[in-house]
Amino acid sequence: MWKKGLKAVIIFVLCFAVVTVWSVEKWSQTMQGDLPSKTAVILHAINHNLVSLDTNISVPDFLTPESSTDDGVTMKRKDTTIAAGSNTEIPVRVYRYSDTENAPVIVYYHGGAFLEGYGSLDTHENIIRSLAARTGAVVISPEYRVAPEYEFPTAVEDSYKTLEWAGRHAAEYGGDPDKIAVAGDSAGGNLAAVTAMKARDEGGPDLFAQLLFYPLTTFQDVNFESRDTYDSGYYLLSRQVMLKAREEYTPQQQMWDNPYTSPLHAKNLSGLPPARIITAEYDPLRDEGEKYGEKLHNAEVPVQTVRYQGTMHGFISFFQIMARGDRALNQSADFLDKASSGNVSHSDTYTVSKYDGPSGLTWFLEEAEALAIGAFLVGKSTYNRMMNK
Repeated sequence: MWKKGLKAVIIFVLCFAVVTVWSVEKWSQTMQGDLPSKTAVILHAINHNLVSLDTNISVPDFLTPESSTDDGVTMKRKDTTIAAGSNTEIPVRVYRYSDTENAPVIVYYHGGAFLEGYGSLDTHENIIRSLAARTGAVVISPEYRVAPEYEFPTAVEDSYKTLEWAGRHAAEYGGDPDKIAVAGDSAGGNLAAVTAMKARDEGGPDLFAQLLFYPLTTFQDVNFESRDTYDSGYYLLSRQVMLKAREEYTPQQQMWDNPYTSPLHAKNLSGLPPARIITAEYDPLRDEGEKYGEKLHNAEVPVQTVRYQGTMHGFISFFQIMARGDRALNQSADFLDKASSGNVSHSDTYTVSKYDGPSGLTWFLEEAEALAIGAFLVGKSTYNRMMNK
């Protein structure tokens, strides 16, 4: 009897494995091309409501490994507020992992489409914490005010006030006020780029770098291939959300031309700090981020632009389970280290480097993890169908 039972179990396991492999392969095939297995399973989980996500990108609990996101380093976090006008204060969070003095300072602006409910310090804390741990920097991040209650230029003003506050108070947290960089993702990448411009224009803190993760660089109607190809929302950013952001954050059309909303169209980009721009292959914002890098280069600003192939908008938020996201953060930390030492120079030609993904053992582990996640999703989908009958 037990032999029959064992055979039944073996047959079931083999059938389930075949179904899992077939499913992951199917999820990987899209009209825009074949996705890496890890990207495919994450997108399938999100787009088929098999994991609990808010409207912003955050890592599902079952996808998060047990290992610390902070590389085993003890974090010190301080919540405070800064004045942002008469009788108005905005929350600011300060992260620090090192007890050394005169550490570099990073002012980080979280993404979220400039809209209430689409992003916050909490939804982006994993990126901010990890960047602090990998760089040894003091990272200061504001909860800037967003639309629809606050339209442009409130977010820009809050972002710049945070930079000025960092210049005055960084030393209290072990940071060097003479060594500040700005960074951000998506809408926050826009604010980081704009804050760098505003600091130049208004004689603010002298920045040593700007780090832009898949930034939005224009609110204008520009014909970019990536906007037309990847705007369905399947790749975690839709045309609908982009139009909503424009309608509520920049409700007046003349705002779209302002260099502090659309840095891509700024007449003068000279004198800005060295930049590293990271874009994703399957992202509506890909082309405008890379075009902004080209314009910075033409203005003789040192710039490194890297496209991560096989990734979607917001992929760095998944660095805990995506090797590409982990590499993006590591390479960003390396860039900031070199930039703080003045070792990033302007090149003769502008190129967009492309990273195709991991190889060797790392690739094998990515595939194995993708199949494990795929098996979970197949099982959960089957269970949901059974329960709904």
